[in-house]
Amino acid sequence: MKIAQVAPLWERVPPPTYGGIELVVSHLTDELVRRGHEVTLFASGDSQTLANLEAVYPRALRLDPNVKEYAVYEMLELSQVYQRSQEFDIIHSHVGISALSLASLVSTPTVHTLHGSFTKDNRIAFGHHKKQPYISISDAQRQIDLNYFGTVYNGINPEDYPFKKQPQEPEYLAFLGRFSPDKGPHHAIAIAKQSGWRLKMAGKIDLVDSKFFEQEIAPHIDGQQIEYLGEVNHDEKAELLGNAAVTLFPIAWQEPFGLVMIESMATGTPVIAMNLGSVPEVIAHGATGFICQNYEQMAEIIPQALKLNRQTCRQYVENKFSVAQMVNGYEAIYEKIIQARVDLNGHIHAAKIQF
Repeated sequence: MKIAQVAPLWERVPPPTYGGIELVVSHLTDELVRRGHEVTLFASGDSQTLANLEAVYPRALRLDPNVKEYAVYEMLELSQVYQRSQEFDIIHSHVGISALSLASLVSTPTVHTLHGSFTKDNRIAFGHHKKQPYISISDAQRQIDLNYFGTVYNGINPEDYPFKKQPQEPEYLAFLGRFSPDKGPHHAIAIAKQSGWRLKMAGKIDLVDSKFFEQEIAPHIDGQQIEYLGEVNHDEKAELLGNAAVTLFPIAWQEPFGLVMIESMATGTPVIAMNLGSVPEVIAHGATGFICQNYEQMAEIIPQALKLNRQTCRQYVENKFSVAQMVNGYEAIYEKIIQARVDLNGHIHAAKIQF
C-alpha cells in the first residue's frame, strides 16, 4: 500500500522527550515500512524515520520561539498532503479536526485516529464530518456517534523499556506526565503525603500551565520527599518508571489512552490509577495495578500494589500493547477501507467516495 502518515508539527517524530502522539506515529510508520509498504511521513524536518519524510518546517514548532501561529504551518502541511492525495491509496491523519474539510474534497480516503478527547466545540466539526472513517484508541473514547472502523490500542516496543525485577532502594512512587490539572500531579503529591512515600516527578510544563505549576506544585518540591526531575528523555523516563515501586496515574479527566501506564508496566512497575477514561481497558485490575474510585483510595492501596508480580506486568504489555499488534490493527483497517472503495467504484483510483 501507498500510505501517507500525517503527524502533528508541534513535536519531532519520534519525540526526544514528551510527545505521545508522535511516539505512536513513529512506531506505526517505521513498522509499516518494515512490512514493505511505501510510506510518506508528513512531519517536522527534524523527524527521524524509515519512511520518505516530507517536511513543512525544519524542526518541531515547540522548539522555535519565532513560531507564534501553529495553525499556519498545520495548514501548509495539510495543503501538501492533499495536493498529492492521488499518490496514495490511503491517508492516515493524526492531527484531529484540521484535516476533516480537506479530506472530504479528494477521492483518496482519509482515516482519522482520534488521539484526543471531544470538546463542546470540536464535537460540531466531527459531527459535520461524521461519515468519514475514524479509529478510536480506546472504546471509552467513543463519546460521540462517528463512523468508527475499529479501536486500535497504542503500542510500544517493550524492549525499549528495560525490565526491572525489583524497585530501587529506597523505594519511591513515580509520576510522569504533563504538569496540568488534568494529569493530576497535585493529586500525586497529596497521595505521597498521605501515604508517607517519596515521590519522583517528571514531565513538561506548558506555558498555559505555568501558573498552575508555580502555585500547586512548586511549593511542595523539597528535593527530599517530593522531587522534580524536569522534562526527561526516553532513557531517563525508563529509569524513572522501572526503578519505582509504583507509578501513580491520578488523572482528573477522561484520558483517551495513557501511554505512561503501558510504559510503566513494560518495565515491571504496577500502576495505580483513577477510574476514568481508558484506564479500565489498559490496567488489569489486581494483576498489573489497581483502578481506584478516589485519590484517598489510591494512597491506601499502595501496600497491595507492592505485592503484584512485576513479570506479570511486563508480559501483559508484551501480549496486549506491542507495536506489532497495533500495526496489525491499522493494516486491517486500511485494507477494509480500501476494499470498500474498490467495491463501490471498481478500481482504486475511481471517482470520489463520500465518507
